[in-house]
Amino acid sequence: MIVNAAVQNGADTAWMLTSTALVLFMTLPGLALFYSGLVRGKNSLSILVQCFAITGLVSMLWFAVGYSLAFGNGGGAQDFIGGLDRALFSGMGRDSLTGSIPETLFAMFQMTFAIITPALVIGGYAERVRFSVVLWFSALWLLLVYVPVAHWVWGGGWMARLGVMDFAGGIVVHVNAGMAALVCALVIGRRRGFPHVAMAPHSLPLAACGAGLLWVGWFGFNGGSALAANGTATMAVLTTHLGASAGAFAWMLVEWKRYGKPSLLGVITGMVAGLGTITPASGFVGPAGALAIGFIAGIVCFSATQFLKRVLHLDDSLDVSPVHGVGGVVGSLLTGVFAAVSLGGSGFTVQKSMLAQLGVQALGIGVTMLWCGFITWLLLKLLDATLGLRVSEESESEGLDLASHGERGYSP
Repeated sequence: MIVNAAVQNGADTAWMLTSTALVLFMTLPGLALFYSGLVRGKNSLSILVQCFAITGLVSMLWFAVGYSLAFGNGGGAQDFIGGLDRALFSGMGRDSLTGSIPETLFAMFQMTFAIITPALVIGGYAERVRFSVVLWFSALWLLLVYVPVAHWVWGGGWMARLGVMDFAGGIVVHVNAGMAALVCALVIGRRRGFPHVAMAPHSLPLAACGAGLLWVGWFGFNGGSALAANGTATMAVLTTHLGASAGAFAWMLVEWKRYGKPSLLGVITGMVAGLGTITPASGFVGPAGALAIGFIAGIVCFSATQFLKRVLHLDDSLDVSPVHGVGGVVGSLLTGVFAAVSLGGSGFTVQKSMLAQLGVQALGIGVTMLWCGFITWLLLKLLDATLGLRVSEESESEGLDLASHGERGYSP
C-alpha cells in the first residue's frame, strides 16, 4: 500500500523519473522494433501500430481507474482489489508522496509496467488478429487480469500478505503475459501455412536494435523497482545485466551445439529470456545468483521454445509463452532459492525456510496462471462471438499492413 513520507528525496525522484522514461523506452521503440523485425515484412507496420495504440489506450485506462484499482484502498476487499479513491488520480497533488517520491511519479512508473505487459501479449497472436480485437482485448485484459494481479502482489493484496517475492514483475508481468499468449495461440489458432510455410523474420537487424533497447530499458524496469536511488537499485541493475548476459550466452551455446551455428536470433532471444527470468529476483539476489539464473534461463527457455514450436506446433508467433512465461515461472521459483543469505541474497520474506518460500512462490505462480488463463480464454470467446477474432484469409495473405492500416512498411 501507499505510505506517505514527510519529505521528498531529490535523488530518489531523479532516479525514478529516469527509470520511468527507461521503462516506456522498452515499449516504444524497444519492443515495437523487436517484434516488428521478427514478423514478416507485410505485417511489420501492424506491430508498430499495435504497440503505439496500446500505449495510448492503457495510459488513459490507468489514469481513469487502473492505478486506483491496483494501488488504491480497497477497504474490506483489500486482499483482492483496490478501491476507487485514486480514480482519475483523485487527491494526487504536487505534494502527495509515495515513500520519498511524488505519488504522481509512482503512478506514472507503474503505468509503464501496465503498458508493456499487454504489449508483450501481442507476440502470441501477431499477423492474424483484427485490430479492433487487439484494442478491446488489451483494455479488458488490463482491467480484469493485470490490475488484480498487480494488486495481489504489489498493492497490499493477499499475495503480498502471504510473502510472495516478485521484485519487478516475474509474476505480474511475465507469467501473466506468457500465459495470456499461450491461451491466445491455442484459441486463435495457427497462421495460415504454419508450420509448413517458412515464416522467417523479415529484418533481424531491426529486431536486434529493438533487443538492445530492451536491454538498456530493463535497467529502469528492475532498478527502478527499488523506488529509490540506493544499494538495492544498484544491485538490481547489476543482476539484471548479468542475468541478460548469461541468458544470451547460454542460449547461444545450446543452439551452437544443437545446430552447428550460433545465430543472432538465438543470442537476442536468450538475452530476453535472461532479462525476463532475472526480473522477479533482481533486487533479492546477488551477482552469482544472477549468473546462475541467467544460464538456467537460456537453457530452459531454449528447450521450451523448441518443444512448443517443433513438437507441439503451437503458433505462439514470437515465442512469448516459452520465453516470458516459462522465464517468469523459473525466475520466480529461483527467487525462492537464490535470495537465501547464504547464497548472497537479501533473505526470504517467509522467514521459516527456503522450502516455505518456494511453496509461497509456487502458489503465487499457480494462482496467477489459473486466473490469467481462464479470464483470457473467456475474453477471447466473448470477442470471437461479437467481433470475430481473425482477419479474413485474403487479409492474412495480403498482410495486415495494407489490409488493416492501408500502408506499406516497404516499397514494392
